[in-house]
Amino acid sequence: MGQKVNPTGFRTGIMIGWKSRWYASKQEFANLLIEDHKIRKFVKDKYKFAGIPKIEIERTRDEVKVIMHTARPGIIIGRKGQEVERLQGELQDLVGRRINIKIEEIARPEIMAQLVAEDIAEQLAKRASFRRCMKRAMETTMEAGAKGIKIQLAGRLGGSEMARREKAIAGSIPLSTLRAKIDYGFTEAMTAQGHIGVQVWVNQGMYHEDQTDGVDAQAGEAPKKPKRTYKR
Repeated sequence: MGQKVNPTGFRTGIMIGWKSRWYASKQEFANLLIEDHKIRKFVKDKYKFAGIPKIEIERTRDEVKVIMHTARPGIIIGRKGQEVERLQGELQDLVGRRINIKIEEIARPEIMAQLVAEDIAEQLAKRASFRRCMKRAMETTMEAGAKGIKIQLAGRLGGSEMARREKAIAGSIPLSTLRAKIDYGFTEAMTAQGHIGVQVWVNQGMYHEDQTDGVDAQAGEAPKKPKRTYKR
């Protein structure tokens, strides 16, 4: 009891969809899964500073569609789309299939947990104070319109001899509420003393918050009529 559950895995199939959407037979499944991992790793390593929290992959018989959600689409697109074409060619060489790239811009990168975690890790690698990093990240996320944020760092914080954990919470983080839109991000900061794990949970509100069925439900409710009395 009391163990943490990954919020993304907890809601997958109930409130959110899968990041890889395709079907394969038992013989092909493992190879295609490794292919997906290769594509994601290649893109993340190549565009470290493009702010890519999520890469979705859809497969048909003929091609692989790669949907990249990014905070800075200009870095990936390049001049007149030259960078996209180059990336397309590199991915095709990597997996040996036809690749179709689609780029979607993120409107509010400040409330994306993965981007917040990567930003903190980048600052920690530059020897910034971990408490200041956490405080600044929390303030920025809350100002951007998040309902709550939780940050947890684990490792040799501040270069101390013994590893420990530090945690900070602002607002509300209802982790057990399936309707709550909890975004989760994890990365590692490479410091001189060792790796520091950075975990971030961001409460982005509720799923279908604006779509309330209360009025429709009342209108569609059957009218209450008095029970008929049958005479014998």
